[in-house]
Amino acid sequence: MPKLVFEPETVLKRAMIALMQVCALCAAAPASSQQYPARSIRFIVPYPPGGTVDITARIMQPKLSEGLGQTIVIENRGGAGGAVGTEAVAKSAPDGYTFLFTLSSHTINPFLYKLNYDVARDFAPVSLLVSVPQLIAANPQAPAKTLKEMVAAAKQRPGSFAYASPGNGTPGHIAAELLKLRAGIDMVHVPYKGGGPAVADTIAGQVPFLFLTAPAALSFARSGKLRALAVTTRKRTPAAPEIPTVAEELNLSDYEVDSWLAMFAPAKTPESIVARMQKEVVRVLHLPEVKQKLLEQSADPVGSSPEELQRVVTTELKRWASVIREAGIKSE
Repeated sequence: MPKLVFEPETVLKRAMIALMQVCALCAAAPASSQQYPARSIRFIVPYPPGGTVDITARIMQPKLSEGLGQTIVIENRGGAGGAVGTEAVAKSAPDGYTFLFTLSSHTINPFLYKLNYDVARDFAPVSLLVSVPQLIAANPQAPAKTLKEMVAAAKQRPGSFAYASPGNGTPGHIAAELLKLRAGIDMVHVPYKGGGPAVADTIAGQVPFLFLTAPAALSFARSGKLRALAVTTRKRTPAAPEIPTVAEELNLSDYEVDSWLAMFAPAKTPESIVARMQKEVVRVLHLPEVKQKLLEQSADPVGSSPEELQRVVTTELKRWASVIREAGIKSE
């Protein structure tokens, strides 16, 4: 049998070709979590600048950028109750360079609006960020100094009292309607186009009661322009521990409305990338300087695993579907 003889030059050429093929495959493969991130990252905030979501994102932005070693660009895409920016994330490439920075309306909107995305299917949960209560407040001249008195007055005169919210289907509206269901009272909803007008009319006495995100209303309560009655979270807010919870005031163990903020990625984002971002988010939330700035905004830092956030989404989708149906809430 004849012997096969390879010239050294031929062997070298074949080795070089094989090496080039391996390099090509490596270049074509997706970046690993160790290589990520390789360029700037975009946070889409589906609300206008200056709101609670935007402020929280900007508080966290510098330290997240520092930890990830890349620039983070915050892009405000307001509109349709948050649906415009949320849809943009749902349709973005799942490559770890676009994230959604949003609030609990994420699990309310599916039951009020026709959406071009599916909350349960089109997003990968990253982490809960902060817990933000709704504040129940009253005009100082309103016939109630406590939440108990407000509920008692509403029971004595069904349909005689009105409450303001920043809009139909907002967490403030949902918090009020849930209270009506649980406490067995009847009050008239007066929706406004934002928290500012709702606060202004409540202070002016046009509407006696107000349900609004705590950061937007707490300063007016502290100045005496509003009277704080209760917060809607299960525990008191560290920003104002003197204000009782609804559950405490009315002995309603099943009442809670947490206007949480959370981060999501497009569905099918690699788990390694989600884990990398989640780790940085939790680290930043526990930095003393970041925590203090968030608490000043009445936002209680949380940080969670993706699995914990997924449980919140699943639970609230079922819960708000039931409340919205029972209360007969309709989109505008």
